[in-house]
Amino acid sequence: MIIPDSKDIKGKWGYIKVSGTIDGYEFKNMNLAPRKGLDMYMSVNAGIRKAINKKGGDSVIVNMYKDSDNKLTDEDDILACFRDADILTEFRALNEEERTIIIKDILSQADENSQEKKILLEIKNLAAKPGGRH
Repeated sequence: MIIPDSKDIKGKWGYIKVSGTIDGYEFKNMNLAPRKGLDMYMSVNAGIRKAINKKGGDSVIVNMYKDSDNKLTDEDDILACFRDADILTEFRALNEEERTIIIKDILSQADENSQEKKILLEIKNLAAKPGGRH
């Protein structure tokens, strides 16, 4: 099943999980499959097709939401957060070891919520440094 307007969702196979309903049948934690430059798709297995009495190519009504968090996966995402918080200059003023520790610490967090807490802590710390924004 092709998911309209999904080509700009960031993520790779196994990282984009969705739940919802297909013709009222509930599904949980299924993968969306990215396709370079195209909308993503989701495989609707035989068990679901049987449960909703549909075959491949039939029309269905789908309601879905993204389960997977928006966990940051690379340094550029973190730098964008620092830029948005107007503390990128302060971050770049740190020595390479300090920058590496901060980035690795944020990326190693288990979920988006934990990453957000670490980023906010680093923003607060960087803003409090001499010359930082308060």
